[in-house]
Amino acid sequence: MKVPYSWLIEYVDINKDIKEVADALTMSGSKVEEVIEYGKEIDKVVTGYVEKIEKHPNADKLRICKVNVGSEILQIVTGAENVQEGDTVPVALHGSTLPGGVKIKKGKLRGVESNGMLCSEEELGIANESDGIMILPKGTPIGVDIKEVLGLKGGILDFEITSNRPDCLGVYGIAREVSATFRLPLKEIKTNFKENKEDIKDYINVEVKDMLCRRYSARVVKNVKVGPSPEWMQQRLMDAGVRPINNIVDITNYVMLELGQPMHAFDYRFINGKKIVVRKAKDGEKFTTLDGVERVLDSSMLVIADEKETLAVAGVMGGQNSEIKEDTTIVVFECANFNGTNIRLTSKKLGLRTESSSRFEKDLDPNLIDIALDRACHLVEVIGAGEVVGGKIDIYPHPVKPYNLEVDPNWINEFIGINISKEEMAEMLRYLGMKVEVKDKLNIEVPTFRQDIKIKEDIAEEIARLYGYDKIPSKKIEGELVEAVLTKEQRLVNIVRNVMVSNGFFEINTYSFVSPKVFDKIRLKEDSPLKNAVRILNPLGEDFSLMRTTLIPSILETLKINYLRDNKEVKIFEVAKVYYPSDNIPVEVLKLGIGMIGKVDFYDLKGAIENILNVFGIDKVDYERDEENLTFHPGRCAKLMVRRKQVGVFGEIHPLVAENYEIEDRVYVAEIDLVPLFEAYKTERKYKPLPKYPAVDRDIAILVKDEVAVAEIENIILKVGKDFVESVKLFDVYKGKQVPEGMKSVAYSIIYRREDRTLTDEEVNVIHESIVKALEEKLGAQLR
Repeated sequence: MKVPYSWLIEYVDINKDIKEVADALTMSGSKVEEVIEYGKEIDKVVTGYVEKIEKHPNADKLRICKVNVGSEILQIVTGAENVQEGDTVPVALHGSTLPGGVKIKKGKLRGVESNGMLCSEEELGIANESDGIMILPKGTPIGVDIKEVLGLKGGILDFEITSNRPDCLGVYGIAREVSATFRLPLKEIKTNFKENKEDIKDYINVEVKDMLCRRYSARVVKNVKVGPSPEWMQQRLMDAGVRPINNIVDITNYVMLELGQPMHAFDYRFINGKKIVVRKAKDGEKFTTLDGVERVLDSSMLVIADEKETLAVAGVMGGQNSEIKEDTTIVVFECANFNGTNIRLTSKKLGLRTESSSRFEKDLDPNLIDIALDRACHLVEVIGAGEVVGGKIDIYPHPVKPYNLEVDPNWINEFIGINISKEEMAEMLRYLGMKVEVKDKLNIEVPTFRQDIKIKEDIAEEIARLYGYDKIPSKKIEGELVEAVLTKEQRLVNIVRNVMVSNGFFEINTYSFVSPKVFDKIRLKEDSPLKNAVRILNPLGEDFSLMRTTLIPSILETLKINYLRDNKEVKIFEVAKVYYPSDNIPVEVLKLGIGMIGKVDFYDLKGAIENILNVFGIDKVDYERDEENLTFHPGRCAKLMVRRKQVGVFGEIHPLVAENYEIEDRVYVAEIDLVPLFEAYKTERKYKPLPKYPAVDRDIAILVKDEVAVAEIENIILKVGKDFVESVKLFDVYKGKQVPEGMKSVAYSIIYRREDRTLTDEEVNVIHESIVKALEEKLGAQLR
């Protein structure tokens, strides 16, 4: 933000060089990015009075001027045709310097001596082009430094204003910082003006239909005379980077730059029904803004309208249909406060960022409206632009009140590492516009324009920056060294990583952001809860707009990248979180994702999972066939069950899914919820002595239907022979000519043993027959 130095010192009497002020403000927390000094390179240029002009004897286009510069009368040759006798002009003396490092010395022009040069605005660096020599106003003193006459002392301070300091988005806010930094009084802004005896309610009515407008105020000015602004106002606007337009528009811009509160002026003639309505726009509504561009609005945007049409996009830009024209005679000044987030989103959607929107989006102080509106009316009266109608409209349903804090000054000293009195602290805070009562503690009333101050640490920061960061003594860091300890979850995650790496897997890390398209790529059902994802409010793009609910797309995408780069032997894993929506903040769930392609099969994947389960000491594990999951190949997918609860799924990816990821080989993937595994983790290990008594080994081969899972068979064997069966081992699965269609032959080796005695053949036979019978009854098995 550009702040003219001359404007700044209007409110603080400071007699210091602009660079010294810039350095001090930067040290106190108001960062100055650039200092632009006026007339820095101009030296020995004074005002001169042209007493006589003669023709040059040797050149038709040159003239000889006798110029009085106060201390002497100089002879200067010029080619300018606009200079006349009696004019007062800038004169560059012998040895003077002009912008760009141009040196002026006396010499001869076509044989006639010239002791200087008459200067134009362009040569003085105050205009890009000029038609001739600069003619100064009549009565300008002679022999005076031109920088004093033209006000070229000082310059412009360009500030970087952080988003938490909207109070510094105006000249007066910066002046307050100067006042506090140098401990100088801050002058009040002049807001006095006269109203006529009419009532504004006879002119205009206002209705606010949406609470995104927190306050709306308006005043009416009649007998308006639209014309150019005074030169001083135009110069200040241009110095601050704003183009002058006309006196009414310039007043609104001047107030915005001075106070940081945007304003707008409507031509009263074009307000239908003499009523202003603050409402939401309609979806698809078209509106032409002041820049001549037709824009399409939607129902998330706030607009200022009348009874028939939209007049302005609230907080962003007005419309062509109500702009101030040369024949405007009655003006409605609008001064409002809007929800900052809504203005920012509106500005972004429209691709239109203005001086107003850049301020409103930072949530301005609603109480700033009073002084801004009165200041505008004061300026109307000062420059004679119109007559203010009596009264004002002010809709302010929920006034913002000052915030009160109680802070211990001893705590502030200890927190910062300084030692100053509470009275000095109070003085600093008062310069910042706070009301402070000094008792044992500081009772502080924080003004509403400092919405960034809410806690005692904020007060300490204000004290520190005004005291001077460079004055705060340095101190060695003190603290107690504490041994860093991993949490239980971190330790268990490291175990999982170590097991996977020891099995030949490489760890990957992928983004938690995914595209909505991944759900279709992995063939999720329409009613799948995984499609209910957390949507990011400000995504980098559509491909990164959702928080992932499953690791499978990330695993497959990584396998695809490797596969397409001719790396077709890949074993990867990722330990990461997925996110599910909830009423409050999203729920985070830690999961393990595994992916394999190459010379591997289903059982390699199952083996890797079992290694993790073994290290965790989890023995109550079941595997159930899963034919409902469309991501996986039917019949080659299993649910991982721990304590009869599903904790994961693994198997071969469906060929259609593999095709979506451009992988032509078989792909094996697993996704496991780690939290149930952590809960089932056993820290104790129990060991049994070697058996004293011999075992009895019996083989069994049965015919069962294809859809019967071997896990079902094993469960029946273990359940029926629970006190006698030590282990069950599958050693053959056969389908061929000797086996009927739709059937398979499954063979097991069953080991029988008791820990307390040697089993007899008769005991084993009874148990073995019971197992066979149970398999026949429950699974329709046939003994081969």
